[in-house]
Amino acid sequence: MHVTLADLSDGLRRLGLSKASEVIVHSSLSSFGYVDGGAEAVCTALTEVCGTVLMPAGTWDLTGLPAPPGMVRPRNAFWNAESWPEFDEKLSQATSFRTDLPVDRWLGRIPETFRRTRSPLRSEHPLFSYQAEGPAAERVLAAQRPDWPLGPIEALDGDVLLLGVTHTSNTTIHLAEQYLGRSRFYRYAKSADGLWVEYPNIPGASHMFDALEPVLRSATKEVRIGQSRVRRIPKQAVLGATRDLIESDPTALLCTDDPTCRCAAALQQRLAAWEVL
Repeated sequence: MHVTLADLSDGLRRLGLSKASEVIVHSSLSSFGYVDGGAEAVCTALTEVCGTVLMPAGTWDLTGLPAPPGMVRPRNAFWNAESWPEFDEKLSQATSFRTDLPVDRWLGRIPETFRRTRSPLRSEHPLFSYQAEGPAAERVLAAQRPDWPLGPIEALDGDVLLLGVTHTSNTTIHLAEQYLGRSRFYRYAKSADGLWVEYPNIPGASHMFDALEPVLRSATKEVRIGQSRVRRIPKQAVLGATRDLIESDPTALLCTDDPTCRCAAALQQRLAAWEVL
């Protein structure tokens, strides 16, 4: 199926998006079929139709590190380097964070194309940066702190936009989890030459998040653009539905049959937070 820039823009407008819209975008270019102009056409449609566009821009594959030897955080579900020489080797192999680093490939071609062609602002979290363009870009990105990587989502006044991806890509669900004391992990990155830093509140696993879809169906607007299923869901609806599920069942949206998964640690975090309350 052949998709044009006009098709992309028309589809976004059919969702009710406009220059007043603020959206966080999770995307798959291949979901559309053949796009005339490729990822750049998608970026153009997003910025022409919407007001502020927020996208993930993480660099985990380049900057990420194992935990140092002996540094074990409770309920953290992460691996340690076996020795300081091994850790030093990983540190030397990692890339120091810069705002011009390419976006992790597993996030897809659209975020990297957005970075290269739209010249957006980018936050400076070495593992979990975000990029944005539009009137609210500076405000949204300024909400990120080293200890609060999901701040840009919290500051966004708008919607989640899923372009051909499922809720397993929907990081707004992680924000709701963290409000309730779970999926708050410590991770490690190279922030400058020879310098490693520990960062808290990194989200966990998301492979069970599609269980939220039927709950959100009534709040979801959906269109087809080419072969892609494109959905718009209010951010507040995602937060509210996730909160309600977890408050009624601390295992909601987690797998319960794999003790090695981060889901098990996230559940223990939630139960520990519940005890405090």
